[in-house]
Amino acid sequence: MDLTTVRDVMHSGLITCAPNTMLADVAALLRKHRIHALVVTDRDKGPVGVVSDTDLLAGEWLGTNAENVAVLRRMTAAELMSKPLATIAASSSVAEAASEIRRLHVARLLVTDGAMPIGVLSESDLMAALPRHPTRREKVSDVMSWGYVACSPGTPVDGAVRAMQERDSRSLVVIDDRGQLVGVVTGFDLLACLSGESPVDVGVAGLMKQPITIEPDASLQEAVDLMLDKSIHRLVVVNQSKPGGPPLGIISTTDIMVEMVSADSAWR
Repeated sequence: MDLTTVRDVMHSGLITCAPNTMLADVAALLRKHRIHALVVTDRDKGPVGVVSDTDLLAGEWLGTNAENVAVLRRMTAAELMSKPLATIAASSSVAEAASEIRRLHVARLLVTDGAMPIGVLSESDLMAALPRHPTRREKVSDVMSWGYVACSPGTPVDGAVRAMQERDSRSLVVIDDRGQLVGVVTGFDLLACLSGESPVDVGVAGLMKQPITIEPDASLQEAVDLMLDKSIHRLVVVNQSKPGGPPLGIISTTDIMVEMVSADSAWR
């Protein structure tokens, strides 16, 4: 049984914002610190909620019209934050934390020591602590999602946001008109339009990143190591023996989390 506690693997300290912080500034802070959420604190520095890149994408993106996006930029963190905060004690085991993240359907937990918030625990933190001995399901193909949400390079920002919202996806695979994989765009990438770093009419082609790929026969540990090394939350699964073909699916931190809390996992 793994005895590692949340305190051993969490990120200490909090990156915060005030409730009246404008969403454009929230987006800028997320991109500056390369994180996916800010803890919203009151006058006494007590945590009252969390605002994430996913929350920002759920805002009223009424189109790529600059006037409509300006409406969203005038909103504050308090208007869009999620509350109450999901918490876990620093003394809890990583197995308990993994189960709690899955139960609550959240990407992170606020870590407390008594009544004091002391840090944040994310899916990536738990993955970094994944035991190095194998599970019964050892390959990417055993836990990956055999499907993905795709768009073309010419998809406008509002279309990409709508696709993510309607399909409950945090990323889009970008496929060109020949059916070939050309990129990946995430909710985090789209924040550049809200923060003012990119024009609202730039389209997916101007925001997408080079896809990081892995084969279905690769081990789960290889997938975890690659995600951590590249600081990303998902890999595109491809058949490298058939270059130019469409992707097979996606493996994400969520897929890894499902494996971590399964009955036959190394965590149990």
